[in-house]
Amino acid sequence: MTEAAGKNISYQATDGLSYDPTEPKYWQRALLDKEVERTFEVCHGCRMCFKFCDSFPTLFSLIDETHGGDVRKLTHAETDRVVDACFQCKLCEVQCPYTARDNHPYNLDFPKLMHRYQAQRAREKGISFRDRMLGNPDLAAKLARASLGLANIGNKLAPQRWLMEKLAGIHRHKLLPPFASETFETWARDQGLVREDHQAEVVLFQTCYVQNNEPDIGKDIVDVYRRSKLAVACVPGLKCCGMPAWEHGDLDTLRELARHNLELLMPYVDAGAKVAVVNPTCSMMMRREYGHLLEGKDREHARKLGEAVRDAGELLWSVRNEPRFDGAFKSTPGKVAYHAPCHLRAQAVGFKGRDLLKRIPGVEVSTVMECSGHDGTYAMKVEGFEPSKRIGGKAFDGLTQSGADVLASECPLAAIQIQQHTGKKPLHPLSILARAYRADGFATPVPPDAPK
Repeated sequence: MTEAAGKNISYQATDGLSYDPTEPKYWQRALLDKEVERTFEVCHGCRMCFKFCDSFPTLFSLIDETHGGDVRKLTHAETDRVVDACFQCKLCEVQCPYTARDNHPYNLDFPKLMHRYQAQRAREKGISFRDRMLGNPDLAAKLARASLGLANIGNKLAPQRWLMEKLAGIHRHKLLPPFASETFETWARDQGLVREDHQAEVVLFQTCYVQNNEPDIGKDIVDVYRRSKLAVACVPGLKCCGMPAWEHGDLDTLRELARHNLELLMPYVDAGAKVAVVNPTCSMMMRREYGHLLEGKDREHARKLGEAVRDAGELLWSVRNEPRFDGAFKSTPGKVAYHAPCHLRAQAVGFKGRDLLKRIPGVEVSTVMECSGHDGTYAMKVEGFEPSKRIGGKAFDGLTQSGADVLASECPLAAIQIQQHTGKKPLHPLSILARAYRADGFATPVPPDAPK
């Protein structure tokens, strides 16, 4: 521990420890400062997480090179630099040996501490226009559809992107996903997937990305579920899970979105349905974050919802050994390189989408565990674009060097990041399954005598 002013900094939790925004001390700056100082001291002594994001190298450099090893000398401006470099990949919490998950008395949770800091800062100083826009993807999609396609055209034009960078702080070279002219929900209604009686084995939380940008991912998942006789329904009116807002410390917006989604989903959950979530970030929010960020009865409902949440591949994996599972694949992608999303790793449920790919005859799967660097809206920002490219470099190299014909990842934002920096876009594992069920899905047919 650091020797400063004649007194060591204890690694033990202070009276300021709180990761629960319903506790009054969560919002007290002096108590937050105590926990920031303690956590930074522990991290400075440990250094296990030096490789995950720029928060830790920035912290270590400031303490070592600017303040002679004394964490107490960090200014609030310097702490802001550390906090702003955290993009909530959660990998430090996964690797940390001092967490409540491991029953350690230090009870460290660096990502939740960063959220607490951001939430206090947002209440004190407000939230910028850019962060409010990035925190509301449903509104952005609504405006884009109202433009009748002009938004998609503008996203490819240099003058438009220059203006977007100057006004909104979104990097001019960042590859942005197109907005779909028809939402997933519209398609689901036409397919008769919207039920009013709340009776379903599975309800799909398609996420705002699939709803507004890539409905085909949701369509593929519905197709795959139906082939294995999973009774799937879709819920009208679902909104963003709230992570983009919470990423910027906007707890009020997060709670508003979470309450809305709870109101729509709980009748299905109460009737016994599981909730299959397409994006690992959203399943992580609903399974792990809602339960401590909401309050009162909302918290009780959130915890019940969390018990029903499954990653989309995890849900299908649960019926893999049942007679209804459809193993009649007709074509094979061959060599596949799978990128493991950070927020799927954070949930500790395994990589079931990857494991399902191994059910396709002729498939050889390799796994890349490195972060893509996209991390919510971080890679979209002017200040995050170049660091995100550097942070994702090992993932890009691993996927490229795999020599795989097809790339896979459950995270659609990671897929965009990988596409931008490798030239090849990963498919959702269940989209690969959907193609493999078709004779024309991939160039190589499955031999007629392959095991089903």
